[in-house]
Amino acid sequence: MTSNILARLRPPVPWPALAAFGTLLIALLLAGAALAHNVTEGDAGYVQEVTGFRPIAFIYLGAKHMVTGYDHLLFLAGVIFFLYRGRDIATYVSLFAIGHSITMIAGVWWSISINAYIIDAIIAFSVVYKALDNLGAFRLWFGVQPDTKAATLIFGLLHGFGLATKIQDYDISPDGLLGNLIAFNLGVELGQLMALALILTAMTHWRARPAFARQACAANVLIMVVGFALMGLQITGYFVA
Repeated sequence: MTSNILARLRPPVPWPALAAFGTLLIALLLAGAALAHNVTEGDAGYVQEVTGFRPIAFIYLGAKHMVTGYDHLLFLAGVIFFLYRGRDIATYVSLFAIGHSITMIAGVWWSISINAYIIDAIIAFSVVYKALDNLGAFRLWFGVQPDTKAATLIFGLLHGFGLATKIQDYDISPDGLLGNLIAFNLGVELGQLMALALILTAMTHWRARPAFARQACAANVLIMVVGFALMGLQITGYFVA
């Protein structure tokens, strides 16, 4: 399910063009990085004012969060990068969803809070980790292959804490809280499925191209670079905020 493409990389790789593309990609991601876990002002006002069980509204908010969650989507893209069978994709996406759901709901319900910059830096690290895993770096450097399913579940738990930490910044009414959290999480999973369908469609066409094996290495290097950039943004924010 992963491929040691570091060991099989053959030149030429169009590094100047990839560097330019990567710079543009990083700029776009950093421009929207503040949306990766935050709730927009309008949505935050609604969340603060609403009382009672409002499933449709919270499903919408959850789906909106996921489709604008760049770090989530980058990690998911890395997870499915070398998965071809539907059963494997379903297994890994389910592990991520289970982890994400547990900590998002439990974190808000039991007020488990983590510094937003720290948890977002860890989430950015998950993107770096998955890119390195796809490149076969751990096997090449250390002679071991980490359990990819366990890693997906663990990082899913951490991703859930990212949103839970942000949601706790708003005074959500305890009236209907659990139901609204479950509805929000359902929306997150629906948004995840919609984004995943688009990613898989693009990946399917890309995999059919003869140059996929060579380009896959460059793509994962770019994912790793973006992950490091997001980590740097959050670490800087932690020290200057």
